[in-house]
Amino acid sequence: MKRVRNGKGVTKGAPSGLVISLIIHAAAFMLAGLLVVFNVVNKEEKKFVPPKPVERPKMKLKKPKVKVKKNAKPKSSNRIVTKVTKANMPDIQLPEMSGMGDGLAGGVGGGFDLVPDLSGISVFGSGQSIGNDFEGRCYFLKYDRKGGNAVMDSDKFMFLLRKFCTKNWPESLLSGYYRSPDKLYTASIMVPLVPSSMAADVFGQPEMESYWFFAKYKGQLVYPEDIRFRFWGAGDAFLVVNVAGKNVLINGVRKRLEVLDFWQSTDPDNDKYFLGNKPMRIGDWIDLKAGEPLDMQVLFGEYAGGTMCGMLLVEVDGVEYPRTRQGGPMLPAFKTEEFTRDQIEEIRKYLPEGECSLTNGPVFRDYFASNRSGKSLREAASKEPVVETDRRVVENKMRVWSLTSGKTLEAEFVALIGGKVSLKTLKGKQIKLEERLFSDADQTYIELENPPQLSLNFSKTSKHRLYPDILWVSDDGIPSALLYNFKATISQTSSRGYPHELTAEYFAIAAEIDGDKRILLDYQKKPFHLPDGSRSVVEMTGNTVELEDYFVLGFHRGEKYKGFLIVVTDSRGEVVAYKASSENLFENLENLRKVPVGKYFDEHFNRCQATRLKRNY
Repeated sequence: MKRVRNGKGVTKGAPSGLVISLIIHAAAFMLAGLLVVFNVVNKEEKKFVPPKPVERPKMKLKKPKVKVKKNAKPKSSNRIVTKVTKANMPDIQLPEMSGMGDGLAGGVGGGFDLVPDLSGISVFGSGQSIGNDFEGRCYFLKYDRKGGNAVMDSDKFMFLLRKFCTKNWPESLLSGYYRSPDKLYTASIMVPLVPSSMAADVFGQPEMESYWFFAKYKGQLVYPEDIRFRFWGAGDAFLVVNVAGKNVLINGVRKRLEVLDFWQSTDPDNDKYFLGNKPMRIGDWIDLKAGEPLDMQVLFGEYAGGTMCGMLLVEVDGVEYPRTRQGGPMLPAFKTEEFTRDQIEEIRKYLPEGECSLTNGPVFRDYFASNRSGKSLREAASKEPVVETDRRVVENKMRVWSLTSGKTLEAEFVALIGGKVSLKTLKGKQIKLEERLFSDADQTYIELENPPQLSLNFSKTSKHRLYPDILWVSDDGIPSALLYNFKATISQTSSRGYPHELTAEYFAIAAEIDGDKRILLDYQKKPFHLPDGSRSVVEMTGNTVELEDYFVLGFHRGEKYKGFLIVVTDSRGEVVAYKASSENLFENLENLRKVPVGKYFDEHFNRCQATRLKRNY
């Protein structure tokens, strides 16, 4: 048997066991590490698999039934009223001038630097706000809120009218009836005697019957100084004015509107003086503090159809006014901004002469107009769109010609025939040269002096407009209208192509039924080219134009088609062809170009006021 020595045997064997143990543990750790690294590196990456698409049913969207005016532009509804200083009173008293000079057409004191587009203006207002005007809506009580027929008759209409005015004008009372989607904005309440169908038209609802409706405006009265004033008003069939929650003036047709007897004027001059077709009612006095706005609402409308009106004038306490032919005061129209020339002409078109002033009186806003050197609101809003044409008149046809050979020649162009240019010298001698022998500039001149031969034709189509029924037909009857569309056709009859631009213009003209003025119905301008010789045809079509025919106060009013003018000019502005229903239209071309569409002009082709409505008292 083997002997074991004390201590040495044990000491000698320990390192070997430890090394073996360490080797085994290291191998184990390495194996574990390899397994971990293997798993991490080789682990498959998860791939995203999108879910299957879900088929969803498509919803059919219905087009909105609300009619939207192309030129409608929303206006803000801040309203303003003016107070007059004693120093300015003489200006307020000035009588209205029968004529209208450049000052009225060109400049009104205004406090707005942003000028609104007042196109499409009417006595009911326009589609854009100027910031201190009244916002108007039209309610058609014959129809429910969706446009269907409502349960309505004259008695119910009168009941609703009374209830609305005595219950502090609640909008909820009208919520069940049709409200025009279009808003109008006006700086005055000056709707003279007009066909009631006009209200439906301007509020964008021409198919609606023009009776049993409210035209309601709301805004604010404000003025930079203390002012005491009252309204005078005329309304057909009714007019109600509410200031700060209180009815301050009511006017209406007597026989059917006894329901409006909850307000009465105590002034002895009440119902004594006419405005339009109605005697005026005189309202309560209103004390307006400087810079403190008061809410104001105005309601007018029609219960039977035919003709209607709604007008407000202002009397400032302590002011002496000129007298009218009736003996009453020549009061100014209520306004929150000075009238533009377009607005004045539109109102005067329907308003009898000598009954009120449109150019004087207080302007109800919170500032006084400053005399600034820049363009005012009125200057810009009344500026007439002038058609600019570079039309040169060549008095001396003699010119110096340059030939490709380097020679020059002074002569007058006579004609271009068969590729040869015929010239006439100062001594009257005629010379014929090939066109190719002239410089490029001369060849351009020859082309311009040898315009194409054109055939011009003007055509029109018309159809009657059928107005909706009215409840009661007066002696004036139901208005009628014709809708016109115009077209000008330019055809080249010569065979040679023409390399330069030409411009065509056409003017469609109407005349008053009851006067000697004419109206520019439509104007179109179009540049064009004729590259194909006799195969070239150019057409110009215009806008639909409505001519009305109606009676008011026994007078026949309206317009009728009168004639046309077509003009073609070259790139220099020289007339190369024209065709007219009347020679004086062409003779006054330059003045005619200055008349805005829809405006009136006199025998000298200067813009003017329409023939005023007359009245014998």
